[in-house]
Amino acid sequence: MKQRTWPGRSDGSRFLALSLSKIKGLKSKEEAKMPNRKPPSSSRPIRFTSRWSSPSPSSSDDHDFSGLPYDVLTKIAASFSLQNLRAASLVCKAWSEALKPLREAMLFLRWGKRFKHGYGGVRKNLDKALDSFLKGAARGSALAMVDAGLIYWELGHKDKAIALYHKAAELGDPAGQCNLAISFLNAEPPNRNEAVKWLYQASFAGHVRSQYQLALCLHQGQDVNCNIQEAARWYLKAAEGGYVRAMYNISLCYSFGEGLVHNHRQARKWMKRAADRGHNKAQFEHGLALFSEGEMMRAVVYLELATRAGERAAAHVKNVILQQLSATSRDRVMLLADNWRALPSSR
Repeated sequence: MKQRTWPGRSDGSRFLALSLSKIKGLKSKEEAKMPNRKPPSSSRPIRFTSRWSSPSPSSSDDHDFSGLPYDVLTKIAASFSLQNLRAASLVCKAWSEALKPLREAMLFLRWGKRFKHGYGGVRKNLDKALDSFLKGAARGSALAMVDAGLIYWELGHKDKAIALYHKAAELGDPAGQCNLAISFLNAEPPNRNEAVKWLYQASFAGHVRSQYQLALCLHQGQDVNCNIQEAARWYLKAAEGGYVRAMYNISLCYSFGEGLVHNHRQARKWMKRAADRGHNKAQFEHGLALFSEGEMMRAVVYLELATRAGERAAAHVKNVILQQLSATSRDRVMLLADNWRALPSSR
């Protein structure tokens, strides 16, 4: 589901369309949802009893989950990868039989991705991709539901997409929860309270895009209580998870003391990380910082990258610096920019 950074860039803020007004004294009702999680009192690992082999004398106190109701088991496993499904299927014969539809769904999911992207010796065919995803969804795979929803969304069938996202979200799939939340944010009028509810669930599950979107909602505070401190914490979690837009925003939080104590070193660290992963505004900001420190060659590289990505203001500063460099240095800088490759990120 393609979607630009929400909300739109409309207020000229250095944050991605976020107001930088400092609102103090307001606490989010959602703060109570972030308790300190303590490890369980017993650290003894749970061992599964396999009915496919003879029980050993030492297994008398093991937990036997073979009698787990099929509907509960398939709901738990709805978001499992093929590897995890295979592992769970080895627990016992009952589990193997119960998880058979989900293992079949993984095959349809694989073919759907081949048809969608046109790889694996298969020609790109969106209709066949959707058909494969729907067959996987019919067998209970939340992953297939999300992929089918993405295609429906691209085709303009948003109601069908949202229905699939909602089903995947209720099965506990973080991507489905995130896409459902973004659907609520894009609705007319937006339903931000409902969006935040699903974003919290996905964020606690470690979904980095949800963590970033949740931070945006909490930072701006439209229809939800503004909580800049909590927003900063979620920006940081998403940044640590590799989400490049969160890296840029957490850098600004540290730089301006928004929700965090001002820390120039942390601000520079996260700005550089975002720049090295292709964030054009971060490349511009980092280039300016290097220029102010006299690092002319390195500054030009980042400014050139920002210019190529569409940051017009970077071009003026870059040209001023280039006039101070020798022809050899200018050629060297352009070569470095040509050979530059972004570090991997979860975007």
